[in-house]
Amino acid sequence: MDYQIDPGASRFTIRAFASGMLSGMGHNPTFIARDLGGQVTFDSQNPDSAAVRFRVGSASLTLLDSVSERDRREIERVTSQEVLESSVHPEILYEAARIAVAGGGAPLQATVDGTLTLHGVSRPLQVVVRVYPDGTMLRAQGEVALRQADYRIAPVSVAGGMLKVKDEVKLAFDLVARQVPAAEAGGAGSAERRSDDDRTQDRTEAAGAR
Repeated sequence: MDYQIDPGASRFTIRAFASGMLSGMGHNPTFIARDLGGQVTFDSQNPDSAAVRFRVGSASLTLLDSVSERDRREIERVTSQEVLESSVHPEILYEAARIAVAGGGAPLQATVDGTLTLHGVSRPLQVVVRVYPDGTMLRAQGEVALRQADYRIAPVSVAGGMLKVKDEVKLAFDLVARQVPAAEAGGAGSAERRSDDDRTQDRTEAAGAR
């Protein structure tokens, strides 16, 4: 069965950790993604055949911490433009077609072996996920740590390096996916591809109208 990730019911965060001589005066910034989506193929009778495609708009990361509006704008600007270079690498993408499920209780414990594409670099990434099947809905929760250097990202530093962000960051997610009607189903990624085709057609029609 095919499921579409529900952006309004889902949550994806990235947490960084401060270091350096002045780290006690700083904070560990946490960002939430405002643009996310994707597809899941999952059969409760054959869970090992599942597939996942999950994407985040890299320019959509918004700071959750309580800081001044000026600091918020600057931190979000640096994160988008200098750290993630979102104009060049607009999406963070995770795709997996190898999933091992242990046990038959609730939640299901799934080990997902996939590929994370971040900052233009694609690397294998294994994620342990708790899966809660519920009729026409799936819920998946988990977290994973990664090193920014593995994706050619230079950790941010300020005050001459006295306050900087550590190389390791933590990704956490609580995703809700809803079943796609059979007439619209076509496997993980098909709905996203249809959306891309629709946008291309809209642009072509608009150009013709001009």
